[in-house]
Amino acid sequence: MFDTALTTNDLIFLAKGAGMTLIVTAISVFFGTILGIIFGVIRYQIGPWWAAPLTFVLDIFRSIPLLIQLVLANAFVTTVLGFRVSGFAVACGVLSLYTAAYCAEIVRGGIEAVPQTLRRAARSLGMTWGQDMTSIVLPLATRVALPSWIGLALGVMKDSALVYIVQVVELLKSTQILITRLQEPLFLLMICGLFYFLISFPIARFGSYLEKRWSND
Repeated sequence: MFDTALTTNDLIFLAKGAGMTLIVTAISVFFGTILGIIFGVIRYQIGPWWAAPLTFVLDIFRSIPLLIQLVLANAFVTTVLGFRVSGFAVACGVLSLYTAAYCAEIVRGGIEAVPQTLRRAARSLGMTWGQDMTSIVLPLATRVALPSWIGLALGVMKDSALVYIVQVVELLKSTQILITRLQEPLFLLMICGLFYFLISFPIARFGSYLEKRWSND
């Protein structure tokens, strides 16, 4: 039994931190997915040579640790450019680009997994490129890409713990604040882990449900 002075207000404080984690994650995954789809289609459509500059930029976001990206972006925007931007905006911007860099590869791989014979058949039937992409490629590529995309979304949610560096009080930062006051690190980290589990488990189960349902169609 843990002897702790944790109060209802402390739990509410943690819940608000979890809410901030969800907001940052939702915004980043939403915009990152949109950008990732655009970048992935461009990379596939124009070929590796023409897409080399875009690929290089995306590789930068995949290669540099997220913590360093957040620090550099915050310093560049506030110090170099002199803009007064909130840490929340910086966090969402960096995480969106970070998500897009990985999502682009997922999208490109999903498109490449669609058999070329189906696409040639669609074109022979008179379908335009847009009709081919929306009616043939998108449904099949989504089935291939969904598990990886779910994993990416969950990874972004956990990586959002690093946004404390730009003064965003999310779940882990809220836990650290309470640890400093209550001096109960093990107990509070267990609660923090429970919050993360309650957030991520339904998402993972829903993704598994969709994957099984589509595989049986």
